[in-house]
Amino acid sequence: MVEKVVEMELPVGEKLSIIKNRILPDSCEKEYEETGMLSKKLPRIALVTGIHGDELEGQYVCYEIARRIREQKENLTGIVDVYPAINPLGIENAVRSIPTSDMDMNRNFPGDTEGDPTEQLAAAVVADIAGADFCLDVHASDIFVKEIPQVRVSEEFSERMLPYAELLNVDMIWMNATATVHESTLAHSMNLLGIPTMVVEMGLGGRINKSYGNQVVDGIFNLMKKLGIWKGEIAIMQHPVVSTDGEVEFIRAEHVGIFLPAIEHNHYVREGDLIGEIVNPVDGTVRERITASRGGLIFTLREYPVVTHGALLARILV
Repeated sequence: MVEKVVEMELPVGEKLSIIKNRILPDSCEKEYEETGMLSKKLPRIALVTGIHGDELEGQYVCYEIARRIREQKENLTGIVDVYPAINPLGIENAVRSIPTSDMDMNRNFPGDTEGDPTEQLAAAVVADIAGADFCLDVHASDIFVKEIPQVRVSEEFSERMLPYAELLNVDMIWMNATATVHESTLAHSMNLLGIPTMVVEMGLGGRINKSYGNQVVDGIFNLMKKLGIWKGEIAIMQHPVVSTDGEVEFIRAEHVGIFLPAIEHNHYVREGDLIGEIVNPVDGTVRERITASRGGLIFTLREYPVVTHGALLARILV
């Protein structure tokens, strides 16, 4: 059941609409259509994506969640709210920010009903999610680096969120990822409001990796089963690497040039292993050989080959 979360007039005479698909058990649909509410409380999960318009992995997740539920509707025992495009203009224009303001939507939560348009949109989304038993914010990487399926949790909420994160069938749980889970994000804001919320990140900006998407969707159904929202069969889950006692090593370029990786993404390296080279296409020389200072899991690897000084090349969980 598609519903409008918020709608806003644009200067060009058009409207910006954020929608959600509320999926209910068959036994509850008629009552909800007639009254707009339910006489009994059901467990509810909010699946959010599209906050950044250049991150498209979540579009496949939304599609696959809705498709699987539709084919096995008899197993649905709670409410699934799917928010496929929190930044619809960004998705339409293939840009990260909101085109009308060039602002990062994920730096405006929890929003303000009396603030600027972006803050009002954020406040409307937060109000609509309020009351959910769980919220999952699905992201992709940018166009430069590829990420394995992972859950990112800030230190403030790590102890509470770890049991949930372990259900999601991801390759890695990055605890204490404070630098990537900013205080003004949706996840941080919802957790402060008492709604358990996690960030899932995977893949590459502007692309869809169906294998990664299916892996995470399997995990979402596992989570929904634990929450009492799903009673159907679930796939066998994998056990993620957890960074609770680990450390993330950031590897950055020291020179300008073309980065040629020498390793595969989502593989382990030992200290001294060659990660890649930065080469000069003009004179055919190698400007920099990048080696691992410590061993560990390569969970981030650069895909976009052009690099400048300081560009992120890889991240290793040591």
